[in-house]
Amino acid sequence: MTSISIIGAGNMGTAIATIAATGGASVQLLAQDAEKTAAAAAVAGASVVSGVAGDTLTGEIVVLALPYPAVAGVLAQYAGQLDGKILVDISNPLDFATFDSLVVPADGSAAQVIAQTVPGARVLKAFNTTFAATLATGGVNGVAPTTVLVAGDDASAKEALIALLIAGGVLALDAGALKRARELEALGFLQLTLAAGSSIGWTGGFALVK
Repeated sequence: MTSISIIGAGNMGTAIATIAATGGASVQLLAQDAEKTAAAAAVAGASVVSGVAGDTLTGEIVVLALPYPAVAGVLAQYAGQLDGKILVDISNPLDFATFDSLVVPADGSAAQVIAQTVPGARVLKAFNTTFAATLATGGVNGVAPTTVLVAGDDASAKEALIALLIAGGVLALDAGALKRARELEALGFLQLTLAAGSSIGWTGGFALVK
């Protein structure tokens, strides 16, 4: 059985936990507020175990369901526990002061920064081009199924995450090497600015039609 630890119990963390539980994974959901995390775990599925950030990670896959500014603190908190783990970054590293740029180098990405910070982890980029509502419903505004794009340099890590997502009822595709995270983050940035400006709804977004 695949095991997954999700750090962050907001809308994205809850949606990912639900998909993982539906796919038969052993799911651990962690966040700062124990009561809110327990409530999110109950929504995600009866088999989801909740805890608080700082608890020992039980998952072979670890999802950072966090805004980018919170990632560094969590990586420091779990220093030494992430080696060998499949570490999934879902963030869009926006400048939240201006909402008009990314805060990572122009030739890099948040995922690549994380990979440099935790070189022993098998880092993937995923989920940042999907809104929580499209993960929860499995569709983009009723137009097309939700597709999670997964980028990374470790083929077996990508295969494991993609298999889990498909088992949970969501389409997933290999988007290439980790350097493709830059393009995924640019796409996620554009989608967020369109939604924030009410050009699209939060149940919509980009869809992949094969």
